Amino acid sequence: MPRTKPSGGRRANTETFPVDTAIVTLVRDDSRRNAWTLLLDGVETSHVDLDDPTSLEFEYVRWIGDVIDCVAPDGRRVDTVHLGGGALTLARYVMATRPQSTQIVFEIDGALVDLVRSRLPWQRSRRLRIRVGDAHAGLAAIRDASCDLVVRDAFRDAVVPASLRTVECAMRVKECLRSHGVYVMNIADRAPFAATGVELATVLEAFGDVAVISEPGVLRGRRHGNLVVVAANEPIPVSAIARRVADGGVQGRVRDLDQVIEMARGHRPLRAADLST
Repeated sequence: MPRTKPSGGRRANTETFPVDTAIVTLVRDDSRRNAWTLLLDGVETSHVDLDDPTSLEFEYVRWIGDVIDCVAPDGRRVDTVHLGGGALTLARYVMATRPQSTQIVFEIDGALVDLVRSRLPWQRSRRLRIRVGDAHAGLAAIRDASCDLVVRDAFRDAVVPASLRTVECAMRVKECLRSHGVYVMNIADRAPFAATGVELATVLEAFGDVAVISEPGVLRGRRHGNLVVVAANEPIPVSAIARRVADGGVQGRVRDLDQVIEMARGHRPLRAADLST
């Protein structure tokens, strides 16, 4: 979350609820009996199909699913930490496709968690733990080298919290990951990609390989949109990911390490000390 443009289709059955940090709107998709879009203060943040948790409606979420499928093929266990929860779309996907995986979800809004649990219930499992609280603080409690995947999809007022955008945070994520682990981040930006450039310069301080996925129109500067950043210390399977993301309703394109370095050129990494100045 957030998604940068609305999905198509006619909708009905809209309900609104106050939570701790926003106003939630739940909209049931008219075309599917048990599929819902969750909006925070009017911004689309999650889509879930309770009958089919492998259905990923938002393009950037589908790209993250493609990354998971490429780095952990054949339903291989992928122990995951989610920085930001929303309606738990990706946690549900991992649970459905890789049920032996352990998952921890950090979500700062406890009332949102309660609402999702009540209105959009997920399959209960001891392997999925929801922790209400600040995601950056929660990372400190994750054991080193204990997970295969960290997904950052946390926004406040449509902006990623600054504490999750620093070199120190990226280094902490690296410590939490196993040697083959992957860090995936959702960014919303547009050309000239000032925010993305800083994010890329920052994550390049911690990881040896970085790739970016987005729509061609976004990458060419034609529109605002989501960019998915993939970071790892072992080589990212860029070719396999590129084939997967190109085969969808909204076709994605992948920029590899050399192109990422070019996107980061001229941008200074964000450090924790910069947040206090």
